[in-house]
Amino acid sequence: MSRKRRKRRAVVDTSVLVAGIAGLKQSRHASNIASAQLLATWVERRHFVWLYSDDVFDEYQGVLSTKRVRRNLIGRIINMLRRKGERVTVGVPLNLSPDPDDNHICDCAEYGEADFIITLNPDDFPQDRLHARVVSPDDHILT
Repeated sequence: MSRKRRKRRAVVDTSVLVAGIAGLKQSRHASNIASAQLLATWVERRHFVWLYSDDVFDEYQGVLSTKRVRRNLIGRIINMLRRKGERVTVGVPLNLSPDPDDNHICDCAEYGEADFIITLNPDDFPQDRLHARVVSPDDHILT
């Protein structure tokens, strides 16, 4: 009897979500293109489980609002992630990031047993303190 492989689990840093949305608007910046391709592939194939926590969603919404993304688009993105992703209940903050503003991403990854944190800011996610592998949106391990 064959065992079904567990789908990989990932937390997507806000930097990737914002760059991906910008990339979908025909941006030519390399990180935006890679992030847009990651988002498009996820929408089409759900090739990993998108993990989120309440704090991650709060940051997504806040940053997208400051970038002047239309409210209805933000709502559609959040609602899709809520339906298709997996909510993580975070316990006691672990304070793993050198940037306190990124601790909620680390907490979501640790409590959600993520395989990856996908980010454009790897220095904010110390690999030696995390179980999840820190990768960029163009890392081929994600495909």
